[in-house]
Amino acid sequence: MSASRFSRRRGLAAATAAALTLPAATRLSGTAHAASGGRRPLHAMTFNLRFASDTPPHTWAERRPVMRELLRREEPHLLGTQEGLYGQLRDMHADLGPRYDWLGTGRAGGSRDEFMAVFYDTERLEPLEYDHFWLSDTPYVIGSNTWGAAVVRMVTWVRFRDRRGGGQFYALNTHLDHRSQPARERSAALITERLRGLDPALPRVVTGDFNVPAHGNPVHDTLLGGGALVDTWDVADRRGPQYATFHGYRPLVPGGDRIDWILTSPAVRTRYAAVSTYSRGGQFPSDHLPVRAVLEF
Repeated sequence: MSASRFSRRRGLAAATAAALTLPAATRLSGTAHAASGGRRPLHAMTFNLRFASDTPPHTWAERRPVMRELLRREEPHLLGTQEGLYGQLRDMHADLGPRYDWLGTGRAGGSRDEFMAVFYDTERLEPLEYDHFWLSDTPYVIGSNTWGAAVVRMVTWVRFRDRRGGGQFYALNTHLDHRSQPARERSAALITERLRGLDPALPRVVTGDFNVPAHGNPVHDTLLGGGALVDTWDVADRRGPQYATFHGYRPLVPGGDRIDWILTSPAVRTRYAAVSTYSRGGQFPSDHLPVRAVLEF
C-alpha cells in the first residue's frame, strides 16, 4: 500500500465519496507542478481481465499463474483493467508485488461488481487526484444506467505525476457496453465531453475495452474527433503484428479486430505498440489479449 496521499476531485458529494472507498491505495494530497512530462518512455497497457470465475474451463485459479507471469514480463508502469472483481484485483496486486498499487471502485459502488481498476508502478507514478463517473445521464449517481446498456458502465480517471520527469498527465480507463451501440455512442460522447473539462495543458492516456473495432465505427470516430486524441496503434513509430484482441479462448485471428485501444493526446509520441499473445501450456490469462504501448511525453 502506498504511503503517499492524494485527493479526490473537488465537488464529489459526500454520499458518493463514502461509497467510493479505495480498496488498495490510501488517500493522497498533491498540488500541480509542471505540465510538461519527461522524456523517459512510459509503458502503458490496457487489459480486459475476464472476471474471476470458478466454472471450468479457464477458471481464475487456472489463469492466475499465467496472468502473473505475463504482468511480471511486461512490467507496465500504467495498466488500465476491465472486468476485474475485487478479490481478483487483490490477487493481481499481490502478484505484481509491493512496487505496485491500484485505484478503483466497483461499478455498483464499493467492492461490488466489476471494476475499471487502474494499476500503477509507484516508483514511476504518483497519483494526485482521481474520480469516477458513470456512463449515463446521471454520471455521478453510483450504478446509474439510463441509456439501455446491458450492464452498468463507468470510467475511472487519475491525474498522475511522473516521478522521473516531474510532468503530469491524465489516465482514463473504461469498458463500453457489449450489446447496445446507442449506449456506446452516448458513452463516447460523454467521455469526450469530460476530457474537455480537464486541464487542457496536461496530456491524456485513455485505455479501455470499447467493444467495437477501431475505425469505421462512430465510437472510434467520436473519441478521435477534432484531433483531441489519436489511436496509438495508428501513430506508433513501430508496431507488432495485429491480432483480434478478443479471442474467447479460440485460435488467435491475425489481422483481426482491435476492440481494446490505447488512445493519447496527439503530442504524446508512441514509440511502439503491440498486442501480447502470451500463453503458457495453451492457457491464456484472459479471453482478451492485452494491448501495450511505449509512450513518450
